[in-house]
Amino acid sequence: MAVAHGSRDPRAAATVAALLDAVRARRPGVPVHAAFLDHGPPAPDQVLAGLTDAVVLPLLLTAAYHSKTDLPGVLNRVRARHPRLHMRTAGTLGPHPLLMKALERRLSDAGVEPGDPDTAVVLVSAGSSDASANATIARLAREWRSRGWWDAVPAYASATGPKPGEAVSALLEAGAPRVAVASYFLAPGYFTDKVRKETQAAGASTVSPALGAAPEVADLIVHRYEEACETPRTATAV
Repeated sequence: MAVAHGSRDPRAAATVAALLDAVRARRPGVPVHAAFLDHGPPAPDQVLAGLTDAVVLPLLLTAAYHSKTDLPGVLNRVRARHPRLHMRTAGTLGPHPLLMKALERRLSDAGVEPGDPDTAVVLVSAGSSDASANATIARLAREWRSRGWWDAVPAYASATGPKPGEAVSALLEAGAPRVAVASYFLAPGYFTDKVRKETQAAGASTVSPALGAAPEVADLIVHRYEEACETPRTATAV
């Protein structure tokens, strides 16, 4: 069961469906179910109620509130109601090198050569009240600088700063020939639209689309699933 955050924007659910279709193509013998923490059905407990053995895989790009609090709370309630259900919980998708490759794919799709020395890149995530999640994005941006970019910096659409438009403006003021924005979002929605509008207004030459059903993301889901299958199953005692 792959658990996404959920969104009121129908593009998000459609993107998750396309991504899970790519996962099914990679593992045709494994039943794959989607669930959403908010904004639409089915909820995780609805999906799990009909199963006896499951791997719960968060479709979340960083470990933050949803993976540390929301999802465990849901799973604890499910265990109490269905004590014979065996569950393994996979790690969040990120951080992982495959996500960086997916980001580079989306930039390339938008016409930006990865590692272009005349391009500075802003790595934009949703932002979180969890400082460790924001620090993960900052670390990824620092590591990305070694790929040859003019510079690489983090930005956050909410909760903390710098904001995406501020980061673009700062790079242009520092002399960057051009600035591209790498969207560290799984699916399109409110944040991707906001980031695109804000960063283009600030002078960004390119804004990549959400990661979506990039092959690297589908490969990473399979990898996280296989990792989880290697861990012991858990169940609440009857």
